[in-house]
Amino acid sequence: MSSDPHIVNALRAELSDRDLWQTRVVVLTFGTLSGLVVVAFTWLTEQALELFHHARAGLPWLPLLWTPLCTAAVVWTTRQWAPGAAGSGIPQVMAALHPGVEPRWRGLYVSVRLTLAKMLLTAAGLLGGLSQGREGPSVQIGAGVMHAARRFLPQRSAVSEQGLLIAGGAAGIAAAFNTPLGGIMFAIEELSRRPEQRSNGLIMAAIVLAGLMGVSVYGNSTYFGVIRVQPVSWALLGPGLLVALGCGLVGGLFARLLTRSLSGRSNDRFTRWRQRYPVRFAAGCGLAVAVIGLVTGGATFGSGYTHTRELLEGGSSGEIGGLYLLLKFAATWITAWSGAPGGIFAPALAIGGALGGDVAQLTGHFDAPTLIALGMAGFLAAVTQAPMTAFIIVMEMVDGYQLVLSLMACAMISSGISRLVSRPLYASLTDLQLGRLPAQASAPH
Repeated sequence: MSSDPHIVNALRAELSDRDLWQTRVVVLTFGTLSGLVVVAFTWLTEQALELFHHARAGLPWLPLLWTPLCTAAVVWTTRQWAPGAAGSGIPQVMAALHPGVEPRWRGLYVSVRLTLAKMLLTAAGLLGGLSQGREGPSVQIGAGVMHAARRFLPQRSAVSEQGLLIAGGAAGIAAAFNTPLGGIMFAIEELSRRPEQRSNGLIMAAIVLAGLMGVSVYGNSTYFGVIRVQPVSWALLGPGLLVALGCGLVGGLFARLLTRSLSGRSNDRFTRWRQRYPVRFAAGCGLAVAVIGLVTGGATFGSGYTHTRELLEGGSSGEIGGLYLLLKFAATWITAWSGAPGGIFAPALAIGGALGGDVAQLTGHFDAPTLIALGMAGFLAAVTQAPMTAFIIVMEMVDGYQLVLSLMACAMISSGISRLVSRPLYASLTDLQLGRLPAQASAPH
């Protein structure tokens, strides 16, 4: 049995280790900086979407012209100047963490340049009213900021580049959703591959600090407010199970459709058009998103945050009713297919919330907010196949700690069903990112 450390000697060794303190200062400073950058990105995207809605209020038919033009411009700019910024951003970070990717090629996936491009291009997509979120991009943005910290670490630092990428990616989730626990779980469930990275207290501290930056700016408020739920009873079992099954099936189909569309391996007419004329295809996608948005009275434009919050607060789906689920599904898929930078986390929450609301209306269940929250966790878990991350994020976003077991069960069931329908979405998209490596540097799959 080993003896306890000598307090004075341990304290002296701790205080005299210059490299250790330099590492701590650098990691925590860049963790704070990554949180602030994500907060600035959040503000930028909110302003862009608000400007779009303001313009649409004055000219209701403007999206039919503006959205296609904006989508085409965003995709052209991305392909010309920042191809690594396309899509969600999470697959890029996972590709950079792949053991077969040499350090010199990580700049293809994360860098300060890509961080700036991701911020501007995602905001431009929301300025065009595309159905996308900012949370996936926040992962790549946070990782890009943290990755820059490697230049300031001492040579004998115990923190690796992979550790910085994990901290930055998870910090993006923590700051974007104001959910520090969700950020930590995202690091463990999605990004971490080595046990030592999962238990590094300094990395976890950087993630929490990034989340606190969101709290310092927006206050200690939850993303969707505080929902009012009834005490959990056996009456929830049937409707809750229906939500979990529906989310697993629909979420799995969404992940499978998205993977198949973005892989370009189909031989259908649209895939050939996308490969041959990507900018024209993007304009066509923008037109489709605009038409769907006009049909729904603007409900499917943007992330879907407003619609979901209204549902949680006891509102209705408006005139489109149950069609919102189908139309938001289509708008989000088409937006991702266009190749524009943007995430699917927030739209997935909107789709899942709509599914939960539809089940509540179908079954006549008295506690619709609970079923909506279960739908959000279930659909996000089904799409990402990261159930622990999904239920913790939703729990923190709605202050639903009393629903912890229900949210966990729904997320686990939905994720399990999704695995029968589709491969993990981000793992599949990571394989596509690894295909961007030069032939002589291709990583083993």
